[in-house]
Amino acid sequence: MEMNKTAVKDFILLAFADLHQFQNLLIFVFLLTYITCIMGNMAIIVLVRVEPTLHTVMYFFVSVFSVLEIIFVSTIVPKVLANLIAGNNIISFIECFSQMYVFLSSGSTECYLLVAMVFDRHLAINNPLHYLSIMTPDFSMKLAALPWIMGFGTLLVPVVITARLEFCGPNMINHFFCDLAPVQELSCSDPFISNISTIIATILNIIIPFNVIIGLYIHIIVTVSKVKSNKGKQKAFSTCSSHLIVAALFYGTAIIVYVKPKGNRYDKYLAFMYTAFTPMINPFIYTFRNRDVKKAFRISINNIIKLVPL
Repeated sequence: MEMNKTAVKDFILLAFADLHQFQNLLIFVFLLTYITCIMGNMAIIVLVRVEPTLHTVMYFFVSVFSVLEIIFVSTIVPKVLANLIAGNNIISFIECFSQMYVFLSSGSTECYLLVAMVFDRHLAINNPLHYLSIMTPDFSMKLAALPWIMGFGTLLVPVVITARLEFCGPNMINHFFCDLAPVQELSCSDPFISNISTIIATILNIIIPFNVIIGLYIHIIVTVSKVKSNKGKQKAFSTCSSHLIVAALFYGTAIIVYVKPKGNRYDKYLAFMYTAFTPMINPFIYTFRNRDVKKAFRISINNIIKLVPL
């Protein structure tokens, strides 16, 4: 029995083995989404850094969110591509749980950062006269650091508890990355405590932040609806629309997958939405729907053109 506890040294990621006939298409989709996500988020980080017009708290949070997106997808997609291209579907025990911890922690950090971002907009709209005195550089830095502490702190417990389960076979994970529910299903010991810790982490990192965002947006809508000027209403809503779309896309699939303790066969297809597709389109949402970013982007392009010798 003691030997069986340590029988599993590696896991096999089944990924999209049931869609073998679409392998080339899957490679193209994951590679395209990954490159687009990295380049798009890097562009936002650089743009916010170099353009003085974007040196505000709101865009500081947007740049932090872009850093998180890069970490988020880089934890998952390279391994998926290695699986699809080279057939490298084996992941070691340590690598599996390291991937699980970084991925889930960065995802949870995004959940809390989305709350910080809507809190910033809520403060700007509901307390415009006191906004600058409250949202000081020091306070905004602390507000940006708090999601990292919460995200990486709260996920440590369920990941460690799951890693301490007994795995004596089988070792095939029906997913394209190491997630809590698919790994827990492989345990040959009782995963009850692990499941409970996962539910608690889901409530702390998804359900509560989601409800806070809903509450803050309801208050924002009530406040904006009292503004008599249509131009004022449009300006207030325009500062929130991009964030609202990003939050809706991210939470929509995350809640479906993680709100229940047990996974199902379709979770990995839903997981593609928030692990690759959503991070890919987020930079476009923040640029195409934001006048300030589009203006800063045009200024940067013009400055680059001026520097290029004729």
